[in-house]
Amino acid sequence: MKELLETLHAWQEEGADVGRAVVVRTFGSAPRPEGAVLLYAADGRIAGSVSGGCVEGAAAEEIVRARATGRVRVIRYGISDEQAWDVGLACGGTIDVLVEPAVPAAAAEAAAASLGAGGQGAAVITPLPGDAPPAGFGQHTPGDGAPPEPELVVHDDGRLDGTLGDPDLDRRLVDEAREALRRGLSRTVDLGGRSLFVEVFPVRPRLVVVGAVEVARSLVRLARELGFETVVVDGRASFATPERFPDVDRLVVGWPDEVADEIGLGPNDAVAVLTHDVKFDEPAIVEGLRRRCRYVGAVGSRKTQGDRRARLLDAGVTSDELDRLRGPVGLDLGGRAPAETALAILAEVVAERYGGSGVPMKERVVA
Repeated sequence: MKELLETLHAWQEEGADVGRAVVVRTFGSAPRPEGAVLLYAADGRIAGSVSGGCVEGAAAEEIVRARATGRVRVIRYGISDEQAWDVGLACGGTIDVLVEPAVPAAAAEAAAASLGAGGQGAAVITPLPGDAPPAGFGQHTPGDGAPPEPELVVHDDGRLDGTLGDPDLDRRLVDEAREALRRGLSRTVDLGGRSLFVEVFPVRPRLVVVGAVEVARSLVRLARELGFETVVVDGRASFATPERFPDVDRLVVGWPDEVADEIGLGPNDAVAVLTHDVKFDEPAIVEGLRRRCRYVGAVGSRKTQGDRRARLLDAGVTSDELDRLRGPVGLDLGGRAPAETALAILAEVVAERYGGSGVPMKERVVA
């Protein structure tokens, strides 16, 4: 939705009515993930995608129908031409698509709020109509749908706007939404006998690199390509220069523990400590762990890691906190060049973010 926000605003400023279709469940080798959005304006303009081209025309027709009836529906598209709407996915997957007569204001506002510096993340929860298809494969003939229900919003600090009518369900919803926000993955959850689509709008993930070394230069370039905001911290002004880091979002000269407040180090950050200097890297590790950064990794051999762990325990860091430290940093890809090391580090950061195993896809066990 974020990538379509500018288009949505432009169309709305022109006075166009805009409906949308959004993927709320996927099964098998679905072409687009949960949260993928298609916008369709009343004048026939289309933006975005829910399937990579297989069912976009059918989804647009359903948006027209939703606009005429004022009702929302969830339609299942699979590989069979015997589906209710006579379209199928060439990839062999199955998707459930929520069709809405208009773009919910809560989703547009959350998308806008999450962008840019100082953004705020939020998850917008849309109750799905009672005749939505159940989880799992199989054909499903959608009913007439239902009028849209008010959305609920879970903010990244745990605040909930709205209620499911039960304090326990509200707490469970907040937990589900915050976990989805942490991973950056939209999904449908079932609570209290209802299916709820949790559409996440996380703030831009940030990678804080401690040590303006050669690996850091490659790491910043790769991280930026994957959408991360990047910060490089080093106490040596001659290393932390725009000439060496033309792609970085922010360069900070100083000790990492002293600038942590200045950069707002916190749970949304991944921290990669690359300095090989005890007096510089250990304060950075302590700050990253203390502030519950989502990922903290540090370079060094296994012996270095063992010695470091002993010193940090003596300094008051708990065993539970140290268990969160990734070291030696990165996945074992076998490469040793600076760019290869940077790739290994970023691969581990991405795996942590999405809950990936880090094992080859052919060895991955799918439930």
